[in-house]
Amino acid sequence: MSTIDWTVLIFTLVGVVVYGVWIGRGQKSNESYLKADNKMPWYIVLIGIMATQASAITFISAPGQAYTDGMRFVQYYFGLPLAMIVICITFIPIFQRLNVYTAYEYLENRFDKKTRVLTSLLFLFSRGLSTGISIYAPSIILSSVLNWDIYLTNVLTGGILLIYTYIGGAKAIAHTQKLQFLIILGTMAFAGYLLIQNMPNGIGFKDALYLAGKSGKLNVITTEFDWKDKYNIWSGLIGGFFLALSYFGTDQSQVGRYITAKDNTNAKMGLLLNGLVKIPMQFSILLIGALLFAFFSLKPAPVYFNERSYQHLEETKPEQAAVFEKEHQDLQAKFNSESKEILKLKEAHSPQLNNKIEDFKNTQTQVKALHGRVEEAINNSKYNAEKTDTNYIFLYFVKNTLPVGMVGLLFAVIFLASWGSISAALNSLAACSLKDVHLIFKKELPDDATELKYSRLHTLAWGIFSIGVAMFATQMGSLIEAVNVLGSLFYGPILGIFLVAFYFKKVKGANVFISAILSEITVIAIYNFDIVSFLWLNVIGAAAVIIFSAVGLIFYKPKAVSS
Repeated sequence: MSTIDWTVLIFTLVGVVVYGVWIGRGQKSNESYLKADNKMPWYIVLIGIMATQASAITFISAPGQAYTDGMRFVQYYFGLPLAMIVICITFIPIFQRLNVYTAYEYLENRFDKKTRVLTSLLFLFSRGLSTGISIYAPSIILSSVLNWDIYLTNVLTGGILLIYTYIGGAKAIAHTQKLQFLIILGTMAFAGYLLIQNMPNGIGFKDALYLAGKSGKLNVITTEFDWKDKYNIWSGLIGGFFLALSYFGTDQSQVGRYITAKDNTNAKMGLLLNGLVKIPMQFSILLIGALLFAFFSLKPAPVYFNERSYQHLEETKPEQAAVFEKEHQDLQAKFNSESKEILKLKEAHSPQLNNKIEDFKNTQTQVKALHGRVEEAINNSKYNAEKTDTNYIFLYFVKNTLPVGMVGLLFAVIFLASWGSISAALNSLAACSLKDVHLIFKKELPDDATELKYSRLHTLAWGIFSIGVAMFATQMGSLIEAVNVLGSLFYGPILGIFLVAFYFKKVKGANVFISAILSEITVIAIYNFDIVSFLWLNVIGAAAVIIFSAVGLIFYKPKAVSS
């Protein structure tokens, strides 16, 4: 990067850290550190909810996901609006009435202490691992740009955001998320504009969309039903609904955002508006990926977008790399030529258009096959890097196409997106491990100052743990899929526990405790045997808790308390 890019990047990141430390100063109790004194208006709640979900993974991996697999990933969010309505009706009133620090406090009131602890541990394990992946996502940027070791960049990325998260707690997180998200949305919109502007002369937005459509990248809705298909309208509406219901309703990283609201109305407004704007936002980010495919069908693309991995192949197997390079140059030249010819024939309404489109698709298949062989060769070389280059596609465009200054700002955006998500996760992990595990077994609660000290120590501990997890994230392929698969292994049983708590009043603690354990075992077994795609695991996990609990009512009848 240029000196100007480095200046923009460093100035932006330092500015956010300083702002976070300043706005979060003067913490004196956990009410402020973990719940921001319950003073957040609806728009801060909305931005916090969106920023917590839309981590750097969203902006790094989602365009690459659309580039390789099309835009059908957006169906993953189709169940979200309905889930927001259910949460506003059922979850929020209970959490607000009980004035909880964590969602799992309610479970002790409804069931017993062991059910609260079990659910908390499921959350802590899943969220701790996914936070590590979220730290790794921006780390690959520094690793790629500076040619630094990925393990060093993991430490730097996780360590910097810990500064204001450790000091300022929920208040610092809420206000920095507001600043971060405004910068992110503006910069991504401008990046999309520059993508169109950098198309070859005479080719505009409509032409790029046409090429993306003919290449199969605008597959927003797929209606075929297949249990193993990860993204179709059925898994999105049903599996996505259960995943969103569990994530936004029972995951402390999200619950912790809307329990900071002033009141029920502000909490509900934040969630409902999230249901309205999340799908269009994700659609726009995926559209950038589809347009990137059109861009690289008109301009030369690299053999492999992860340049460091391909460079390693060139150094260790130069003859094989030379063969790949020659085949790639021939195919890419043919692909670029056919793309431009399609647009000319389209403009002329030529009867030869359909034949040329078939040639274009055949060449696209050959390019994809070559990419697969290159990827296999890189993976066989045992190079310590990702198994795919999905996460590098958008970064390659940024580094090699955008003007000076904009490159640094885009890199800053990816850091800011990551920090918004990770800081909220660390705060929620600290709240949960402190309130639901650490203090629950103490006979006497500490004073405010001591409890605040404990909260900060828990925040620091989870930061260190997540950085450790990031060290092993290089083998997970598409990061956005890795996070969602991981969540789906645990969200179903957690949601099932809450659904039983809300709607099945006869079920008691011992029953639901055993049912939750059996449900988690069932979900892990189904995943290991690859029976269905991961979104359905959320439905299965929740349903299993309900079914096991219902069966348990037959065999387990609590003794009546004698008067």
